[in-house]
Amino acid sequence: MVRTEISLFLKNVPGELGRLSTLFADAGINIDAITIQDASAYVQALFQARGKSLKRIASSASYNSMRKDSSEFALIRLLTDKTEEAVQLLEKHDYLFDTVEVIAVKLENRPGELARITNRFGEAGININYVYGSVSSPEEKCLFVFCPEDIQLASRIFAE
Repeated sequence: MVRTEISLFLKNVPGELGRLSTLFADAGINIDAITIQDASAYVQALFQARGKSLKRIASSASYNSMRKDSSEFALIRLLTDKTEEAVQLLEKHDYLFDTVEVIAVKLENRPGELARITNRFGEAGININYVYGSVSSPEEKCLFVFCPEDIQLASRIFAE
């Protein structure tokens, strides 16, 4: 199913995630899925990608400054049950964020399910930019969130 993911940067200090989650809780917005990484890892991945393409988009000094600054922030990606309300709340409170369409799939919690789904992406020639997911118990289904390069094609495949 196509869902809208919210990506935002938070200061990498104690209490910031608590403030964000309290803001959502007070508004009755549930977080269905979340992944957090320190933004320095994200920026380092950008550096590595730049290195592979050999295309510099900023000066060396700018990259070093970004690396230093980025360790002060965390990149958070999340799905909520009320995306529009969450976006309005983030705007109201001046958060820096973006949205992107992703594929959210509930999988049976058994060996081979992730392989089955990721092979469908591969057979269709769709690259997966990133994925995250979890399960709460062996009896429950897993929720996995995929960010494919071609959301339109992926949405047609998973609508079947």
